[in-house]
Amino acid sequence: MYARYGAPLERFWKSGSDFATAADIEAENTILDVIRGARPEDAVTGEESGRTGSGSAERMWLVDPLCGTLNYAARNMLVAVNVALRVGSDVAVAASADPFAGEVFWTDGDQAYVRCDGVDEELTPSSDSRLVDVNLDPPFPNEMTFQAARLLADPGFIERFHARVVSTTLAVAWVAAGRRAAYVTDGHLRDSVHFASGIALCQAAGCVVTGIHGQPLHTGAGGLIAAADQETHAALLDLISNQLPPDR
Repeated sequence: MYARYGAPLERFWKSGSDFATAADIEAENTILDVIRGARPEDAVTGEESGRTGSGSAERMWLVDPLCGTLNYAARNMLVAVNVALRVGSDVAVAASADPFAGEVFWTDGDQAYVRCDGVDEELTPSSDSRLVDVNLDPPFPNEMTFQAARLLADPGFIERFHARVVSTTLAVAWVAAGRRAAYVTDGHLRDSVHFASGIALCQAAGCVVTGIHGQPLHTGAGGLIAAADQETHAALLDLISNQLPPDR
C-alpha cells in the first residue's frame, strides 16, 4: 500500500463510479493469506473477492482492505483497513487500521483500544468536538424519509454541530476514540465489510449505536447513528425526525 501511494494507479471498474486499484487487491490478498493460513475452515467475505468458504461456517471474516479507495487514488491519506470476525450473529473481534497514522483501533468484543508504537490506550468516546461525520455516498435506500445532505442543511444541525465528510469508515472508529461526536449514514449494513469493524469498536467503547431512526441496529429502515453519548444521539434523532412526513 505504501509503495503504491502517489504512483499512477490502474482503476478496475466495478459498477457506476465504484472502482478498485492494485493496492486494494494486493492488500486484500495479503489479509486473506493470513486468515486462511490460521483459520482455513472459516468463511471470508472480501470487498474485492466476495465470499469464499463454507456457507454453513459459523465464523465469517469481513475484510475491507482499503476503505477510502477514491481518497487513496487522489493522494489523500484518509483511508482505513477494516477486518472483523463474526461468530454466529455477533462480531467477536475487529480492527480498523489507519496505515498512514500508524494506528490500529481494535476490540476484543469487551473493550476497545487504539494501538500506536506498540502501546494500547483504551478508547473513550466524547462529544466535546461537536464534529459529526456524515456519509454522502450512495446507496440511499431511505431517501424518501432521510437524506444526509438535508441533515447537513438543517439549521438545527448547523447551530449544534460541525459537519465533516472524510469518505472513509475510519471516521466511525474516531467516534469510539472521542475524535468525532457522531457518525451518520443511510444503508443496510448487516455484514458490511465497510462498517462491521467501526460498529464493533463503538459498541465496545460504550457509544450509543442504533439504526437511522433510533431502532435496533440492522432492523427496520437500517442506517446507522453512532454517537458518543445519549445527548448527542437524541439531538441527531430529533434532527432526522424533521425529514419524516407529518403522518410518520
